[in-house]
Amino acid sequence: MPRTTVTVPLIDAEPGHPRPPRLLSHPVLLLAGIVVASLNMRGALASMAPLVGDVSAHYGLSSTVSSLVTSVPVLFLGLGSMVAPRLSQRFGTEQVLFTALVALAAGIVVRSLSSVVALFAGSILLGTAIALLNVLMPGLIKRDFPHRAASMTSLYTCAMVIGASTAAGVSVPLEKSFGGSWQAALAFWALPAAVAAAVWFPQVVLSRRIRSAEGASATPGTSTTSPAAPPRSAGVWRTPLAWQVTCFMGLQSLLVYVVIAWMPTILTDHGMSKGTAGVVFAVSNLIQVAGAFLFPLLAGRMRNQGPLVAVAVGLTAAGYVGLLVNPVGGAWAWAALLGVGQGGAVGLALTMIVLRSRNAYTAARLSGMAQGVGYLLAAAGPLAAGALYESSGGWTAPIVLMLLLCGAQLVAGLGAGRDRKV
Repeated sequence: MPRTTVTVPLIDAEPGHPRPPRLLSHPVLLLAGIVVASLNMRGALASMAPLVGDVSAHYGLSSTVSSLVTSVPVLFLGLGSMVAPRLSQRFGTEQVLFTALVALAAGIVVRSLSSVVALFAGSILLGTAIALLNVLMPGLIKRDFPHRAASMTSLYTCAMVIGASTAAGVSVPLEKSFGGSWQAALAFWALPAAVAAAVWFPQVVLSRRIRSAEGASATPGTSTTSPAAPPRSAGVWRTPLAWQVTCFMGLQSLLVYVVIAWMPTILTDHGMSKGTAGVVFAVSNLIQVAGAFLFPLLAGRMRNQGPLVAVAVGLTAAGYVGLLVNPVGGAWAWAALLGVGQGGAVGLALTMIVLRSRNAYTAARLSGMAQGVGYLLAAAGPLAAGALYESSGGWTAPIVLMLLLCGAQLVAGLGAGRDRKV
């Protein structure tokens, strides 16, 4: 099939910085790269949840220290998010995304080695890699699909959720098929990350050709594809709307990662088998696809996303209440409520980054702020839940805390959903 090109205006610069037109690769090639990269944006984290008990038993970790196995990657999701926009500006979005996928594969392999040091070193590496993917994807979509931002956000969010649910659902069967080796079950997920890097590599080649072509055709004084940095980039950090988007992102992430870290353990502590708990957890992740697909599409058709925020937070809170009052008896129902609610919340958080931004330049910086601060906040969730569980001897206190945070998430989301621009 012959390669075709589409000429569109670049929108990733600040207003007042004119840019030459950009040649995009064939849309199918670009879509394939986005989808396969998105499939890996949660899988490495979700694959650990059903196996964290085995990992903890292998190393003799306490509940609080065990929570670090899931908290450390999320912490570096936040720290890595801070530098992603600057790396993109320096090296190009396509190059940074490719490097992140390679680093993700390497981090997964390192994490699976039989060493506590390797466990946490690999977690740091894969968390940083996922941070780059998380932050740069909204800006990429705003840049290359400016008129289909909501639908494209829906697509990549669904792919992200499908990757997570698949990893959660098959990690225990993989462990059994590898003779009870949790190390091999975790290492397996380096393969899809490597495949994603291979699929994304043509974008790196094309972006270099584009830069060369634009550099050759540029007249003196004009800029090329790497956007010039403005004198100051602190604007988003001083905007109340940006902080509302950030708080909504952070709180929904915290609530999601508490489920990722502890839902299988909550169920097994109440008598459910490890295999069944892993399936329930996987179903909850799979059902997130419905919310992740539907909510961004509806958000793109509404001027104010507040009503959608209320629905998503309400469903999430109802799922947590179910885990509090009857965790095993209603496990499938709670999995469904949490799935739709949390899938809708993450879809809304990512969509609002795009909808609240005037251009891709702002989207990249708002994404860096929201996901940087947001994931630093989210990293405290699994750790706090594990510490409360250990100190109180049960799951009541951690779940009550999560319900209080649902209220805070609602307040932030109603503010972030207003029809305004950063």
